[in-house]
Amino acid sequence: MVLSIQQQRAAEKARVEAFRETCADDTVNAAIDKWLETFDDFDASKPASEALVAALETVAASGSASADDKSAAETILRYKDQLSKKTFWMFGGDGWAYDIGFGGLDHVLASGEDVNVLIVDTEVYSNTGGQSSKATPLGAVAQFAASGKKRPKKDLGGMLMTYGNVYVAQVNMGADNAQLMKAMKEAESFPGPAVIVAYAPCLSHGIKLGMAKVQDEMKRATDAGYWNLYRYDPRLETPFHLDSKEPTLPYEEFLDGEVRYASLKRTFPDNAKELFEEGSRLAAKRYEKLKNHQ
Repeated sequence: MVLSIQQQRAAEKARVEAFRETCADDTVNAAIDKWLETFDDFDASKPASEALVAALETVAASGSASADDKSAAETILRYKDQLSKKTFWMFGGDGWAYDIGFGGLDHVLASGEDVNVLIVDTEVYSNTGGQSSKATPLGAVAQFAASGKKRPKKDLGGMLMTYGNVYVAQVNMGADNAQLMKAMKEAESFPGPAVIVAYAPCLSHGIKLGMAKVQDEMKRATDAGYWNLYRYDPRLETPFHLDSKEPTLPYEEFLDGEVRYASLKRTFPDNAKELFEEGSRLAAKRYEKLKNHQ
C-alpha cells in the first residue's frame, strides 16, 4: 500500500509540475508552488491541496482558459485524492512483531520507507490461549511456562534502535498519556520507519485489581521499573530521551498484583524467589542502562 500510494502521488506530482510549466494564471501557479512546497508535510499538505483543488476547479470551469489548460486541470482533479500526503500505520500484537512476523517487520523497517508501526504488547500469545512467547517476561506463568518463564523478555525496542534510522518509542497510556501522544506525533512526522511499542495488560495477566483498573495497573508497571518509557528520534543531536522517572514502587510488589506472577509463589516457591530476584536485578540494570543512554 505504501509503495502504491508513493507511485500514484509521484505521478500526480509530475502532472502538476508539467501544468506549472505552461500555466499563465498567477493564482493557480501560487497554489501549485505552495502545494509543491508542502508535498511531504502531513499537516500542511491538506490545506495546500484544498487550495490547489479550488484553483484548478476554477480553471476547469473557466470559459476563457485554453483547451490545454482545462484538460490538464481536469486530469489533475481526476486524481485529486492523491494530492495530500497520506499516513500509514501498521498495527499488530507482540506475537506477530516479536516472533512469527519479526522477519517481515524487520524487512519493512530496513527498507527505510515512511511507514509507522504500533505494537500492542500483551506479553503473551493472547489470542491463541495465553501461551508463553518471546515477549513474555522472566518469571511469568503462562502456557508452556507453568513453572515461570526462564528467559528474559526480548528487547525489541533496543534492537530497533541499533538501526540508527528508525524512530522508536516505548509507551504506556496509564503511566503517561501525554508521552504516548507525543510519541505518536513524532512518529508521524518522522520521514522514515517509526515503531511504537505500547504496554497492554490483558486477561491472561490476572490483574488482582480487575480489568476495570487496567490504567492503574499500567501506571504501577512503570512506577516499579517493570515497563520503562522512552523515545529515540534519529533527527536529534541527542536521539535518546528517557521519559520514565526513577522507580518508586518495589518491583516484587508490582508482581504480587498479578496472578501470572503471584501464583508462582504457591506452585513453585523456590522458582519464584530466584526468578523474581533476578527480574528485579535486571529491571534495575535496564533502567540504569537507559539512563546512561541519554
